[in-house]
Amino acid sequence: MRKYIVEYKEIGIYAVVAVFIGLVVGMLDALFGEVLIFISSFRDSHFIYLVPFLPVAGLIIVYMYKKIGKNTNKGMSLVFSAGNEELHEIPKRMIPLTIIGTWITHLFGGSAGREGVAVQIGATFSHAIGRKIPFKNASKIMLITGMAAGFGGLFETPFAATFFALEVLVVGKLEYLALFPALIAAFVASYVSHFLGLEKFSVNLDVVVTMDSQTIVKMILLGMIFGIVGGLFAYVLGYSKQFIGKKIPNLSKRIFFVGILISLLLLIFQMGRYSGLGTNLIAASFSGGSIYGYDWLLKFLLTILSLAAGFQGGEVTPIFSIGASLGVWLAPLFGLPIEFVAALGYASVFSSATNTLIAPALIGAEVFGFNYLPYFLLTVCISYVFNGNHSIYKGQKTVF
Repeated sequence: MRKYIVEYKEIGIYAVVAVFIGLVVGMLDALFGEVLIFISSFRDSHFIYLVPFLPVAGLIIVYMYKKIGKNTNKGMSLVFSAGNEELHEIPKRMIPLTIIGTWITHLFGGSAGREGVAVQIGATFSHAIGRKIPFKNASKIMLITGMAAGFGGLFETPFAATFFALEVLVVGKLEYLALFPALIAAFVASYVSHFLGLEKFSVNLDVVVTMDSQTIVKMILLGMIFGIVGGLFAYVLGYSKQFIGKKIPNLSKRIFFVGILISLLLLIFQMGRYSGLGTNLIAASFSGGSIYGYDWLLKFLLTILSLAAGFQGGEVTPIFSIGASLGVWLAPLFGLPIEFVAALGYASVFSSATNTLIAPALIGAEVFGFNYLPYFLLTVCISYVFNGNHSIYKGQKTVF
């Protein structure tokens, strides 16, 4: 009996702490997200004046990290090192640095995401709290809890956020002790950020698709394509970071000269269509806007260039845009509704690029409707198998 009392006491403490983490991280996510939306809108309105200064912005980011950041430019790698108990403490200065660095990147047109920032905010804050809790594995459990809060607060998809945090550290192993606090923190952060005005992206996907043998075969083929594209993105990103790093070992020179190249490409290719998060491509994919057959490829390449150069941000939202715009292009070839295939691409390329399985299916359901969950499960499972076991997260481990 005493054993159960002790266990429930531990669960209760984790739950209370998770509420606190969700509140704080939700507020930080709302601040970060709202400012990022304003910055993106401002950049789009003054694109021609801002993008030429992307190389200089890169130098500012490098100087900022060298002056006060030390090793915090490793970003998500530090989170994975802490999660796998290879790092004792995540430097707290990483929170303001990654926020400011990402704002600068987006203001001057770099093609990057935002989830990395949110996850780093949650992980850094919660890991510090976990180190003070006198329970076994408390720091790891709280780290996962904070990751879920960060992802959930930004995207307002708490179920997907919970399982993303559980899945992403180690492929093939879920830290079930973190399930309850992670779920609580993700929901609290999601509600807090929404309450503070951060809008959730969602689509009322109103299409009728029959799950017959012909449709299943088409979805399997789509899953294979999405899996290969997501795995290729992860592989090329990792290769590009190493290649550019060897060719231009000095980070200041690297971000400056590659920044010049990115600025020129962004100006040449439709004046900033591929800058920032890629939410313009996502919106066009689900509203009947113009999506070209090369959109996904150019977003693919420019995001890799931006991140390999050293600009700050995440990968997930650009991956969503790559998947959705690729889906729009593939839909007529497979004779399926455009928005339906775009939604499948949105979730499936995310799955293959992050080497996660449950979270992508759930994010598809939370964004596009739970009645489509079986379709997401099918294509995500296939894309997961065909990603070549690659991941955008260098620190991700596997038990296989």
